[in-house]
Parts: sequence; structure tokens; C-alpha cells
Amino acid sequence: QVQLVESGGGLVQAGGSLRLSCAASGSISSINVWGWFRQAPGKQRELVAAITSGGGTNYADSVRGRSTISREYAKNTVNLRMDYLKPEDTAVYYCAAGAGREVVVFHPGDYDYWGQGTQVTVSS
Repeated sequence: QVQLVESGGGLVQAGGSLRLSCAASGSISSINVWGWFRQAPGKQRELVAAITSGGGTNYADSVRGRSTISREYAKNTVNLRMDYLKPEDTAVYYCAAGAGREVVVFHPGDYDYWGQGTQVTVSS
């Protein structure tokens, strides 16, 4: 079992930056892929960024170039830094972890553990 707790969400002006953190505990060694998803009202949950146990990363086209996902191994933390925030980035952001041998990083159903979510609101 893996427990995930997100933090760092809040209200930010357009053009600003934000750093989200996901604190993980439990059977962390079983996780193959760590991801950040977001879901806005009336929209599907979508991948923002993912990082594999080997260090490979994936980003949504909408955030590529202005977002960075990283792991702090000593603190068992997965971070997401977002710059040049837009109102379209407003959503609940979720940390997720996948333990499967093969995980399609864009598919929420391939992730086994989820945090409670943290709200990010970007004002115009």
C-alpha cells in the first residue's frame, strides 16, 4: 500500500508560478511510475506530467516547456513546478502512483494509488 498527500495548491495570478508537492509513504519501492493529474469541472481527468522510476518524464502538450516534474528520493516526495500559469490551468491536481509492470502514463486507470487532491486556481 502507498499513501499520497498533496500540498502547495492555492490562488495564483496568471503568469505566476506554483510548486506542488506529493509526500509518499508505504511500499514506495513497488511504484514504477509517478504522475500528476488534474481535473477541471466538466472535464476529464488528464495527465499533467509523469516520471518513471528510471527518471524518464512525460508532459502534456499544454504544459510542456513550462512545467517540471521531479523526485526528491531522500524525502520520498514528487514535485511539480509550474510556471507562466494560465486560467486554463485551474483544476484540482492529484498525485498518483502506478505499480504495474507496464503503465500507460496517460491513462488514469493504470495508476493504483491516488492522493486527495489540491486545488489550484489561476486568476485572470
